Amino acid sequence: MKLNRKTCPQAQSRPIKIVQFGEGNFLRAFVDWAIQQLNQKTDFNGNIAVVQPLQHGMVDHLAAQDGLYHTVLQGIQKGALVRNTELIDVISAFNNPYTDFEGFLSLGELEELQFIFSNTTEAGISFNEQDTMEMQGAVSFPAKLTRLLFHRFQVFQGDMEKGLFVVPCELINHNGTTLKSYVRKYAELWDLGEEFIQWLEQANTFCNTLVDRIVPGFPKNTISTLQEELGYQDQLVVEGEIFMLWVIEGGGALQAALPLDAIGLNVVYTDDQQPYRNRKVHILNGAHTTMVPLGLISGLQTVQEAVEDKVLGKYLSLTIHQEIIPTLSLPPEALEQFANEVLERFRNPYIKHYLSSIALNAFPKYKTRVLPCVLQYFKCKGELPERLILALSSYIFLYANQLIALQDDPDIIALVQKAWEMDDRSKTAQAVLAYEALWEQDLNQIPGITKLVARQLEDLQQVGIAHVLQQYNLLAHA
Repeated sequence: MKLNRKTCPQAQSRPIKIVQFGEGNFLRAFVDWAIQQLNQKTDFNGNIAVVQPLQHGMVDHLAAQDGLYHTVLQGIQKGALVRNTELIDVISAFNNPYTDFEGFLSLGELEELQFIFSNTTEAGISFNEQDTMEMQGAVSFPAKLTRLLFHRFQVFQGDMEKGLFVVPCELINHNGTTLKSYVRKYAELWDLGEEFIQWLEQANTFCNTLVDRIVPGFPKNTISTLQEELGYQDQLVVEGEIFMLWVIEGGGALQAALPLDAIGLNVVYTDDQQPYRNRKVHILNGAHTTMVPLGLISGLQTVQEAVEDKVLGKYLSLTIHQEIIPTLSLPPEALEQFANEVLERFRNPYIKHYLSSIALNAFPKYKTRVLPCVLQYFKCKGELPERLILALSSYIFLYANQLIALQDDPDIIALVQKAWEMDDRSKTAQAVLAYEALWEQDLNQIPGITKLVARQLEDLQQVGIAHVLQQYNLLAHA
């Protein structure tokens, strides 16, 4: 049986209180799942309108199921297997701004709208000075958000009560602050006026956040069995782990409007999310980003396979404990405990988290998740963290040889592949490390890094990944 609101009459309709930029697996298994819990346990009574942030996306697939889908959350709690399957019915409006820009703007006219949520990946929060007010379906997410907010400002004539809580979930530092700065830049670039800027500043709240839940996504290997169990041909099932953490800077009005912490969810409202963020981004996400190219080149497919592989698993543990943890500011004991918990989560046998799915926008992810540790390690110890840098070298090797279907900025892919055409691996390394459009600096200025990357590229090419990993496993930092 197909899944829609006719075949599934228990699905509820509610007023739209949230506009969400992004329709991917993570938002649906994290934010939308959390709103489902809020609707069930409080009088929140709000649904979500989803906006497709890219020209090619999943809005049509969502609309075909009337926004309905199931989450399957699995994990180990207190030594016991936990598995929860749930129908999510909070998405009830769908928009592709590239084909229906007027419909997109009309979302800003909704009386009961209170929140903006987003996850457009690390690359999504960016400023593109080519975006104009006249360009329907402006390229960048911040440009689209500016258009939406300005339309709301106009429709409600600057009513200070019609501002919104903007809660981005992109995994960049100070995501709310950065998003707000880009919206303001567009307001100034487009001459939207001082009154709008004042409304933007005073009526709206942009929140810095941290999100944490491993979401492998669509269970392609077990979908037939799962659909039989559900009784529906759900093409949007999303798998995730039981664990979740959402840290949001801000309290007061936001906490009262969105009382997620009051219903037992692991949601923290705080004045400073930075310690939580550094721990999670660099240990959990940094480990993910580090293992992906090494695992893929080794012929492995999933996170579980990677951490349970004797060679790569040891390499990953050494990387976390010897090269990532020393760069972080929290007490070492707490970081060691968190790291061990992360490795246990990676071993979750009920989650098939494919390395290829984590490889999306790999170079921007490396910049955000791993490079800060590289720089801090060098600053503190005066030497290079060679294991973390091997991940970068492995991404270059992976992209140059197109060992997977590449999903990244076309300019980055072209740069790496052109650099690989040079016979001299020193020149290959130099070209990639010098790409300031990505790194925002010339990494060749770090003493020794160009020579190290060149050597690692030669080793990957000549002796192979297994030998390289084994050699690093024999090393131990003081």
